[in-house]
Amino acid sequence: MVDKLEQRMFLLLLAAVTALFLFLLKPFFAPILWACIVAVLFQPVQVRLERAWGERPNLTALTTLLACVVLVVLPVLLLLASFAQQGIALYRQIDTGEIQPAQYIDQVRNAFPAVQGLLERFDIDLSSLRDSLTGAAVATSRFLAQNALALTQGTFSFMLKLGLMLYVTFFLLRDGRRLVELMVQALPLGDERERMLFQKFAEVTRATVKGNLVVAMVQGALGGIIFWILGIPAALLWGVVMAVLSLIPAIGAGLIWLPAAIYLYAIGSWVSATVLLLYGVLIIGLADNILRPILVGRDTKLPDWLVLLSTLGGLAMFGINGFVVGPLIAVLFIAFWQIFGREFNQGHPEHPDHPGRDEPLADSAGALSGDDREGDGGDSK
Repeated sequence: MVDKLEQRMFLLLLAAVTALFLFLLKPFFAPILWACIVAVLFQPVQVRLERAWGERPNLTALTTLLACVVLVVLPVLLLLASFAQQGIALYRQIDTGEIQPAQYIDQVRNAFPAVQGLLERFDIDLSSLRDSLTGAAVATSRFLAQNALALTQGTFSFMLKLGLMLYVTFFLLRDGRRLVELMVQALPLGDERERMLFQKFAEVTRATVKGNLVVAMVQGALGGIIFWILGIPAALLWGVVMAVLSLIPAIGAGLIWLPAAIYLYAIGSWVSATVLLLYGVLIIGLADNILRPILVGRDTKLPDWLVLLSTLGGLAMFGINGFVVGPLIAVLFIAFWQIFGREFNQGHPEHPDHPGRDEPLADSAGALSGDDREGDGGDSK
């Protein structure tokens, strides 16, 4: 009786201390999350360096981290600097009246009078709508300018989080596999289940980050290029905005190029508008429809509709980090129910043909090691 009471008290204190520790780390959720993501993405590089240089964990981890800084961090910072310049310039043009969003809305209204009649049928006051859209444009440009400036001026908070992310990444690269084994030993879920869950985490992280970022970069680059060719101001700014919005499957980049095409039609630039519309549908849209299922849905084993819902839900709950967290939660949800269904049905002979009943769980000793069980290479996940 005393032993059970002591055990329950210990478990209660363990849960309380764990919750308190997680609450302590809450302000650093984003840096720690991205440190885990970077460690998973660059672990194949770490493995190759270990094979070439032998067991020199500090050197290989530091070299991998430097490669990450050169290939990812520095280009992103340079892009943010250019983004800030164009964002600030756009806000100043709107603030000084050089660019007047209300004028653009009036041009669209005059060019498409049927739209005004349609809105009046639904009791929508176009003047109020114009004022609201103008205020939204000013607020959005101000937000872009202020946040872009804050990111590129090297504020203490941004640099602290960046430094913390790189610091944690180094130790995850160096000790990642050992940490996984320690967690497998500590968690009371069964080693086989735990290894499968860690493998799912690595697979989904690689698929969502690599897939979504590739799609975002491709769509942002394609959108920025066509805006630059057509002479639309702040092409780099809108390209970055399209890249960010592309994290939302199916509808992201269209929130930028479609209104731009409508405006070009309104001002009489029929050729440019048609080119932009066809380019957006056939090139930018197809990049999303072709690349995302290949890079995200295939590796996560999630259907397209679940990828969309989990991504939107993750973005709503966790902000920009949600495009990784959302699909990860969805895959873990499915994995837990698969484990439950497999083990529950093993005890029921009336289900002898239950799919996966006798299949062993995937071995994931290298969940953070980059060793793939399928695919075309060690870093193809």
